[in-house]
Amino acid sequence: MTHQVHAFEPPERFVAGTVGPPGERTFFLQARGGGRLVSVALEKVQVSLLAEKLEELLTEAQRRFGVDLPELAPVIGDNEPLDTPVDEEFRVGTLGLAFDVDTATVVIEAIAAGEVEPEVELGDEDEDDDDEEDDDEPDEDLDRLRVRLTPQATRQFIERARRVVNAGRPPCPLCGQPLDPAGHLCPRHNGYHR
Repeated sequence: MTHQVHAFEPPERFVAGTVGPPGERTFFLQARGGGRLVSVALEKVQVSLLAEKLEELLTEAQRRFGVDLPELAPVIGDNEPLDTPVDEEFRVGTLGLAFDVDTATVVIEAIAAGEVEPEVELGDEDEDDDDEEDDDEPDEDLDRLRVRLTPQATRQFIERARRVVNAGRPPCPLCGQPLDPAGHLCPRHNGYHR
């Protein structure tokens, strides 16, 4: 089975965004560059964790490699909607992050969710298998989106991702579940509407 690697090194634009009304939003990562537009779908929690882990990666790169990080600016960056058409290439199953010391860039890789769970074989270490395919990583045959960003562009992506995640329905102050405009059955109120 062939797989595609959508590489943007660097992209003209790389953002997190949504389609749909609050409560029914679909989250996307979208990269544009070289006349190409790639959109991949993912979960809200993945966007939130991506922003958090990118911040940690930048902090660690500064600590270990002395990378100059841009200041946290209160300036609102890219606040435009996703580019159209928003055609889902694949649904993200795994996100990978790395810092390339040679180019001082952050590498983000979104890997498609696999159709089948990888099998784990337990056996003797002395067994010799001549089949090289067994040595491949389980996600090697999956589509992926790879983006290389400068620390400044990474900081802008983090800020936008946080705004997108926080733009949804406000949480209930009692149970933390999202408040629905049609009403909310709060478990802390024994099911009474709030």
